[in-house]
Amino acid sequence: MKKYTCIFTVIAAALFLLPACKKDFLKESVYSKFTPEALNDSLAFEASIIGLQSQYNLWNTMEEDPNGNQGFLCVWQMGTDVAYNKAPDDLDPMSIPYTNYEKLTSQDGSAAFVWKWAYNLVNNANLVMANIDNPAIQVSDGFRSRVKGQAMFYRALGYNYLATLFGDVPLLTEPLTAPKTDFTRTPIAKVNDLIIADLTYAQDHLPGIENLKTPSTPHRAMASQLLAEVFLRVGRPADAEKAADAVINSGDFSLTTTRYGIHASQPGDPFSDMFFYGNQRRSQGNHEAIWVQETENSALVPNGSGPDLNDKFPGYRFLGLQHRRVWGSRYYNTPGMLLCDTLGGRGISRMALTYFVLKLYDDNDMRNSQYSLRRNYYYNDPSNANYGKLVTGPGIDTNRNIVPKTNKWDEFDPANTFGGVAIKDIIIMRLGETYLLKAEAQVQQGNAAGAAATVNVLRTRAHAPQVAAAQMNMDFILDERVRELVGEENRRMTLMRTGTLVKRVQGRGLKITGISDHNLLLPIPQSEIDLNKDAVLQQNNGY
Repeated sequence: MKKYTCIFTVIAAALFLLPACKKDFLKESVYSKFTPEALNDSLAFEASIIGLQSQYNLWNTMEEDPNGNQGFLCVWQMGTDVAYNKAPDDLDPMSIPYTNYEKLTSQDGSAAFVWKWAYNLVNNANLVMANIDNPAIQVSDGFRSRVKGQAMFYRALGYNYLATLFGDVPLLTEPLTAPKTDFTRTPIAKVNDLIIADLTYAQDHLPGIENLKTPSTPHRAMASQLLAEVFLRVGRPADAEKAADAVINSGDFSLTTTRYGIHASQPGDPFSDMFFYGNQRRSQGNHEAIWVQETENSALVPNGSGPDLNDKFPGYRFLGLQHRRVWGSRYYNTPGMLLCDTLGGRGISRMALTYFVLKLYDDNDMRNSQYSLRRNYYYNDPSNANYGKLVTGPGIDTNRNIVPKTNKWDEFDPANTFGGVAIKDIIIMRLGETYLLKAEAQVQQGNAAGAAATVNVLRTRAHAPQVAAAQMNMDFILDERVRELVGEENRRMTLMRTGTLVKRVQGRGLKITGISDHNLLLPIPQSEIDLNKDAVLQQNNGY
């Protein structure tokens, strides 16, 4: 394993009041690295938590570089039951093995990225925890426990990804300050114990969302939501239900059942309102969202994600959100079609929804409305003879331009119609999923009637037919997650967590070859195995 260095920058301000003739004035204190010396006051620790959020954001903002990795987000959708590779010639090597599983090897770039990303998150969280208990640092006990809880949330988050995707992994509870080349894999049960302990502490010590000082940073409900997911993965459904109920019954969140926000007076529905640009944040009226990654139209906004500024700053390396581009269609390539906001701006059609998804909804399900799932396109160029008519042509198997798609990632900036700038917030957790986690826990406990009642809360909001206890099983829960969360959830993570990836692609996935049971885990990156020269870092079976 590589030595993981921290990515944080803590800015220290000092007043140099000593006379210039004193030599001490020339002594340099470097705080450009996230070191114990830099973590010496409350502002530094606040910055460290924002730094952890920035590290997490790299998951959604894959850095664009000459090697090409814009298709990274496709990894978590293609090769499952919900999406398939619409344009294999346009996908980078990070995405292709996740449809053609026989090509998924220990050299895979996506697995290597996730491994490094997660361990950076873990190590940086360990650095915060190693310093926050220093009694010499003058902060209140409440501040100390809150910062520790936030760092624990991020460490648990990183390890949950690692445990779900790789199984047994090296367990680090202290920060690495020197190269280490003798890692061994810790049994997953021990890793799970740490995750649960961290999240339990976070749940008990973090503030509620209404008392959160900095948006996007961890609060109590985020810990409870992740804890529910972890308890399901480790086979503790009663505890999972309790954690989900802590969010549902908190009084801090509510399902969106009425119109709100900037499009409330325009055609639409409450469900789709959540996904309009400008409606994601709690301050904008969204009380269903639990965790929102706030994105600003500036690369320099703290705790936000930056857009494409290469045109203004040549050589600037930006973090580009790819959601709109991977999910959206290339309708603008069709003669008679113009780029516009109501069609979601500029997409690339790297992947498309499977037939399984398109046939999954009842006709009157709000989540199936034209405001959430676009199936039809109409010529919108007034100068074209077909203006206003339905666009027809090749079927969706052979056409990248007219593709049924989720509208959840639609965004359009009239100042940048090309769409290089990503300005839309990302809802990472919301209450709709909390109900589905609770229903899954009830199914695992054999409480089919309770699961049906929980699912029907969502279906009532969606104006979908009510379901009965006899319909409740894991397949139904996974179907309902698609209806509610398609385009939001990391579908691959869900199917790997539930052990259903191989089963679920049968008869549902498209263009999938070579999948087998060993693909329920990813390969340990070969680069990590090779660097670990003083111990054996064992590879997962099948790779």
